[in-house]
Amino acid sequence: MKATARRFGDTVPMADDTLTPGTYAQRIAFVCEIAGRLHRYGTTAQRLEGTVVGLSQRLGLDCEPWSNPTGLILSFSDPVRPLGASDSTRVIRLAPGETDLHKLSEADRIADAVSMGEMSIAQGHTALRALDRTPSVRWRAMQIFASGLAAAAVAGLWRLPWLDMATAGLIGVIIGVLGELIARRPQMKEASDAISALVAGFVAILVANFIAPLNLNTVIIASLIVLLPGMALTNAVNELTSQHLVSGVARFAGAMATVLKLTVGSMIAVTLAQLVGLYPEVRALRPQPEWVEWVAMVFAAYAFAVLFKAHRRDYFWVMAAAIAGYSISRYAGQAWGSPVGIFLSALVLTAAGNAFARWANRPGALIRVPGILMLVPGSTSLRGLLTLVQQQDVGVGQSALLAVTNVVMALIAGLLFGNLLISSRKNL
Repeated sequence: MKATARRFGDTVPMADDTLTPGTYAQRIAFVCEIAGRLHRYGTTAQRLEGTVVGLSQRLGLDCEPWSNPTGLILSFSDPVRPLGASDSTRVIRLAPGETDLHKLSEADRIADAVSMGEMSIAQGHTALRALDRTPSVRWRAMQIFASGLAAAAVAGLWRLPWLDMATAGLIGVIIGVLGELIARRPQMKEASDAISALVAGFVAILVANFIAPLNLNTVIIASLIVLLPGMALTNAVNELTSQHLVSGVARFAGAMATVLKLTVGSMIAVTLAQLVGLYPEVRALRPQPEWVEWVAMVFAAYAFAVLFKAHRRDYFWVMAAAIAGYSISRYAGQAWGSPVGIFLSALVLTAAGNAFARWANRPGALIRVPGILMLVPGSTSLRGLLTLVQQQDVGVGQSALLAVTNVVMALIAGLLFGNLLISSRKNL
């Protein structure tokens, strides 16, 4: 006798009885495990909930999920049992997730394999646990290197002088090392953003004071690029527009708290420098030719592929998406204005991510996330808040708020209409 499993209302034959979905409790445990991992891997509320509902249906469960940035509530029932006879609720407390494209892709593959009967639930749990291997020293070194490379490359995208690029890269490496050290001391995690910004500001001030003038604020922002919450801010507004109000508000508040901590750290550095008699020379100079910008774009795309923890086989897709997103935004922005460029870029990359999910049967996040990364408003929000605090000018803050609002509106419009242009067979 062959077992069957439901896949979005269809009946799909299982391979054999040894790979049946398992008991009711085992199926619930597997769905909870997948949901928790997708949360840790940076999945937004609407996509996580859609994936969990789809997986539950394929395993013969009814599930009502509720996701927020710090936890999950999953309510299960068995549709073949009397109403209320099998209700079960799981509450899972989780820290805010960080994007991990490789583990996200693997978790999606394992979930598909289990739901299609190609893998038993026990085998699925074993495969998921294999993703928790302790990172090697080489892997940690690559993350630190990528942090510095991303900072230097972003400075290159803004055509800053060579010294500014080198300073941003150096600070990025220092921040990468700090991140590794703080990860081993959980009690310092809440202050990690402020500490990193303080170090970034102080190093930049030392260089500007003793070596040569810098575009000070811009160098600090470039060096903090890996910490900026632009993606979180965009995801927050996206969740709000999809009626996931609690998750959206919480994620928005978290993003703004991060910007505030980065601003506080930077201003403490400036204040401490003044107290010890350091007054850095500041300049506004962007002398680099256009070719530097495009070389920097390639290096930035590679750095973000490493920082997003993509598998090496996916580097091509991640880098191509990042370069395409930036190129569309830049040239369309030159022709029709920055908001139009951002909208078109988000539209194309969202549709491309959905098409990739259909074609390759893999998460569209591999295309969508890196594609819109360079469009997010994290640097704009930090620059505006820094200038507001330094100049004590409310008008500057209003201008920064308007700029961030325009970027976010263009991004969300692109995401919404991109999903309408090409729908995805995968929520991820």
